[in-house]
Amino acid sequence: MQRAFLSLFLLLLVLGCGLTKAHATELNSRPLVKDTIVIRLPNQATITLVVRDAAQLRQMKNYQLDSLTSRLAGYIVQAETAAKTATTDQVTLQFYPDKDQPGKNLPEQIRITTRKKKPSTNRVDVMLNKTFGVTVTTDDKGSKSYNTSEGKSKEERIAQRDSARLKKIKNKRTSAELVVDLGVNALINQKALDTTPGQSEAPDLRTEGSRYVNIGLDWNTRLGGKRSPMSLTFGPHFAFNNYMLNGNTKWVNDNGITSVVRETDGRQYQKSKLGTSSVNLPVMLRLQLRDKHYKSTFALGAGGFVGYRIKSWTKLKYTTDGNTLKDKEDGSYNMENFLYGVQGTIGYGSLELFAKYNMNSLFRANAGPDTQVLSFGLRLFGD
Repeated sequence: MQRAFLSLFLLLLVLGCGLTKAHATELNSRPLVKDTIVIRLPNQATITLVVRDAAQLRQMKNYQLDSLTSRLAGYIVQAETAAKTATTDQVTLQFYPDKDQPGKNLPEQIRITTRKKKPSTNRVDVMLNKTFGVTVTTDDKGSKSYNTSEGKSKEERIAQRDSARLKKIKNKRTSAELVVDLGVNALINQKALDTTPGQSEAPDLRTEGSRYVNIGLDWNTRLGGKRSPMSLTFGPHFAFNNYMLNGNTKWVNDNGITSVVRETDGRQYQKSKLGTSSVNLPVMLRLQLRDKHYKSTFALGAGGFVGYRIKSWTKLKYTTDGNTLKDKEDGSYNMENFLYGVQGTIGYGSLELFAKYNMNSLFRANAGPDTQVLSFGLRLFGD
């Protein structure tokens, strides 16, 4: 260290002594202006020397450089020790060599500012969709730490998520979403069919087998301001209805009349059902409330629908001589082609239930059981 400082000051002396007289005169003519010499060492350290004129620079040779460099080494040790025990990140110490040893041409004051040494770290950030991140930090000893908070407090992360949700709500006046409903069908408001006694029975559905499946695409258009909870929902839906019978009965279309008759030839049915598919267009008003973090809470929707029957069929499954057989027959079975009714949804958070009531009869007048359909169940996808 002593040789390094000695070489530095000798370099400064050479620079100072090499200044021309004309330059010195120019400096003296402007005593308020100071010159700055900056020296960058190979170890990335920087030494800055500020002088008023060349005369001050030449006076550097009067100092005992060997003694100064040794004294600086001691001062630096004291400063580093003070920084380790300090309560702040930065410590400044001042030394007065000339007062300690008068008459030796030592500097009047030396000021050293040191900071606490922080361990060198190597940090890698892995981000997903700008909302979830993992930070891997490696310290100077090779130890790794993992943090999913991205360096932010819990309150900051909550505020960031809330802001993202609010921005999404305000910026999207119209949105589209996939809707999938799973439920069951029930026949209600049944009236007796005027047929020959003993020839037919009232439909008695097996609940777990009378499934309802609906797949649709809804467009939601917000009504009102950017934070309005009201929206208009509409879009195409495709529905599949199954009407599975209890007991050993089957759906029969005979002489233009669809009825439910009991099997008499000894065949035992494992499944006996009537199935339909239809396309529908629902139109609903929807109320969507949110909490203080803009997450969906209570939701309520109500409206109507119109539709058209695409196809219908019957399917029988039974066992004969140890063999399982399936009979399927397509046909209209005197069912209504045009459909209409009312429907609604209610939910909280991610849980949502639906109900759908067909106001028209399932079959044409005097061509089948006089009954209507109620479908209800769980909405799996949707807002």
